[in-house]
Amino acid sequence: MNEEPENRKKEFTPNLKGKNLDEVSTQLSSQRTGMSFQRTRLSADRTLMAVIRTSLSLIAFGFTIFQFFRYLRKYSSKFPNDSVIKLFSISMVILGLLILVLGIIYHVTFMLQIRRGREDFIHKGLLFDIDKYPVSMALIIAVLLFILGIITIITMTIQIQSGN
Repeated sequence: MNEEPENRKKEFTPNLKGKNLDEVSTQLSSQRTGMSFQRTRLSADRTLMAVIRTSLSLIAFGFTIFQFFRYLRKYSSKFPNDSVIKLFSISMVILGLLILVLGIIYHVTFMLQIRRGREDFIHKGLLFDIDKYPVSMALIIAVLLFILGIITIITMTIQIQSGN
């Protein structure tokens, strides 16, 4: 049913012919170490995705409050001064961006530490350079969300200044 392609089996199956027990043990240990680096990388991506989710919620909530009261003011002649609402909604967006920036910084520094540790293992011969570390899609999404958040702040500021 779940048969793996032959070339994938060969890539991860140790070659036992002509090797003593120590060589086999070292090769298996190296593969486990490589997989643990991959698990750690994926864990860091999941953490960044949680930060993205939180910051996206704050940015969207702040923008929604801003727009809701903007439209409410437009259709109500007895609407009170809404400077507190504007300040609160912009603060929510700024807080979301701040959390996102801190999450991106943490993710990048953590991944650089992991890469340095991985390179040390490769140079010591404890890890074979089989698997590559691709660019994190979560990091790309976080940067795009940051740009979107900056655009949101600019839009809100322009709307406040124009009196809409």
